[in-house]
Amino acid sequence: MPLFFYIMLFLIFILLFKLFKNENIIITFLCSILIIYIIIAPRFCIEATLSGAKLFFYKVFPSLFPFLILTNIIINYGGVHVYSKIFGKILCPPLKLKKECSFPLIISALCGYPLGAKYSCDLYQNGDINFPTLERLINIASNAGPLFIIGSVGTSMLGNPYAGYVLLLSNYISCIIVGLILPSRNTKMYRNFKENLKTSNKNIGESLKNSIESAIKTCIGVAGFVILFSLLLSIIKNNFLFKFILNKLCIFFNTDKNLIEGFLLGLVEMTNGCYLISTSSIDISKKLISISFLLAFSGFSIISQVYSFTYKHGINIKRYIKIKFIQGLIASITCIVLYRIPIFSMYLDAFTDKNTYLILSNNLLFIFILFFLIIPLIIYYIKSLNKI
Repeated sequence: MPLFFYIMLFLIFILLFKLFKNENIIITFLCSILIIYIIIAPRFCIEATLSGAKLFFYKVFPSLFPFLILTNIIINYGGVHVYSKIFGKILCPPLKLKKECSFPLIISALCGYPLGAKYSCDLYQNGDINFPTLERLINIASNAGPLFIIGSVGTSMLGNPYAGYVLLLSNYISCIIVGLILPSRNTKMYRNFKENLKTSNKNIGESLKNSIESAIKTCIGVAGFVILFSLLLSIIKNNFLFKFILNKLCIFFNTDKNLIEGFLLGLVEMTNGCYLISTSSIDISKKLISISFLLAFSGFSIISQVYSFTYKHGINIKRYIKIKFIQGLIASITCIVLYRIPIFSMYLDAFTDKNTYLILSNNLLFIFILFFLIIPLIIYYIKSLNKI
């Protein structure tokens, strides 16, 4: 399309914003422009939609669907209270959370976006936590999954699983720091909830049926967001105005085009942004810093998925976005610190040597096991100090 057309659209948008300052009119206008674009370029939009559908069914659905079924069954059989008794006293007090919050925390750490938000809202609906706790939990139980970080980003995109471990550590540490610095409200209300063990009288067949139906409903919603944002991302990438701005930014910052493009598009959709950054010609440290921010921030596609679970409870999404942005900055700083530690930089630099790779892989596995064994002991010690 000619440049004049984009200039006219931009001027009309500014005029509408100045005249009305009404988000309903702005959203209606943007959706109308999107419909016109689909009519003008149907083949391109269909291909982008199919690409989003393939991304969901081949990358997201195989891991998301079984996790949803199993976690729903756990909830039906009172698993939240079982988890709270086992892990609640270790995980939750340092983060100023009720012990029932251990279940969404573990699910978020193992499964990633957006399951932490979903099961946080489920706890609130079931009356296990109050609203201030839900607000706090939503911001803490919000992480990218280890399978995605280590497998997709580290191994597939960066070609270095150790980079995935560094990204995973920075992601978890940033989440813990956010949990520690977030102010808590109404902490005295934690003790007002009754700690009754909720058991289910449903048989396994009924529980499985309800869990599958709930999982399908959730997956359909997630699929809609993935496909829609894949379409939007394709339109943005092939937009003349975006390419013009991108070229100017590359000249201004004197850096690789894929880095700027990946970071900007990653703010919209995380996966595509991480991939573009991984293909840039910059050194591994800058790639890790940029990708670490995107993994912690998550992108507006995943933020929209989170909002689809939280909107009915009145969660302030603007505050959530600000906190995710802060978490992204903390993750990037943490990634810089981790990369400067000799043992991590040694693993990253020595990956190409096969003999060194085998030796370091065993050592790194030992370090990670030791790390996750020591952390609960440290948290328990901190908790005991608070009682003194």
